Amino acid sequence: MAASALQTLWAFVALTKPRILLLVLFTGLPVMWMAADGWPGAGFAAAVLLGIAMAAAAANALNCYVERDLDAVMERTRSRPLPSRELSPRAALVFGVGLSALATALLYAVAGALAAALGVASILFYVFVYTVWLKPRSSWNAVVGGAAGAAAPLIADAAVNGHVGPVGWLLFGIVFLWQPPHVWAIALYRRSDYARAGIPMLPLVIGDQPTRWRMLWYTLALVPVTLAPLPLGLLGLPYLAAALLLDAWFVWHAVRVLRERSDAAARRLFHVSLAYLFALFLAMLVDRALV
Repeated sequence: MAASALQTLWAFVALTKPRILLLVLFTGLPVMWMAADGWPGAGFAAAVLLGIAMAAAAANALNCYVERDLDAVMERTRSRPLPSRELSPRAALVFGVGLSALATALLYAVAGALAAALGVASILFYVFVYTVWLKPRSSWNAVVGGAAGAAAPLIADAAVNGHVGPVGWLLFGIVFLWQPPHVWAIALYRRSDYARAGIPMLPLVIGDQPTRWRMLWYTLALVPVTLAPLPLGLLGLPYLAAALLLDAWFVWHAVRVLRERSDAAARRLFHVSLAYLFALFLAMLVDRALV
């Protein structure tokens, strides 16, 4: 009985895509420090980050509900709780809607109306604009859908200041530009999966090599945005050194994908992209700690 309950609990956790949640939290954390020009208080920060995590978890759970039939035909997703029948679709829907309500209530209580509204907007955008409308119809899904994945900095800035200022928009821009090459890397080495599901990912629409060029363009466009905190006076030389090294590392792997034209190179870039974003935002935190 206990083992069955634990398995069910883990299935609900899996619906939230916990690895993505960790990334979402990490992109919201430096904003709170920079936007407040100092740490805003552990209790407040923890409550805001919990609200952001719950909003992202709700969006992910509802995404799993909507895409359960597609997930069943894709190798990388067929073991998720709904295709594997660990949970019923109704349970996932109730869980996602309930989590959305709790996230909204928490953000409103601790951070105000704007932060709560942005949380709701991120859920609705991810579920209805990205999952329901864009992903099955357009190869622009990874670009436009990136707005939902980049919402954490906006919510965090609104929580601290009551409005979204340069810090929130800047870090939003970093995540927004980072996401297409990250997603297209998966689309390259999982192209047969997406073809089987009928999802028009960029390699299936324009071909592999044009996709690789676009990945390089996005990584190059990302560089000046990651360096913008310096002239804006938000971060200092320690961050600059780290950002330059990380940008060079990311761009180099995008070049390797373009030159090697292999699934192995695309898979490598996918893992590099995750490490890159974590390291970049960690560098922001370290820089602020050294001030």
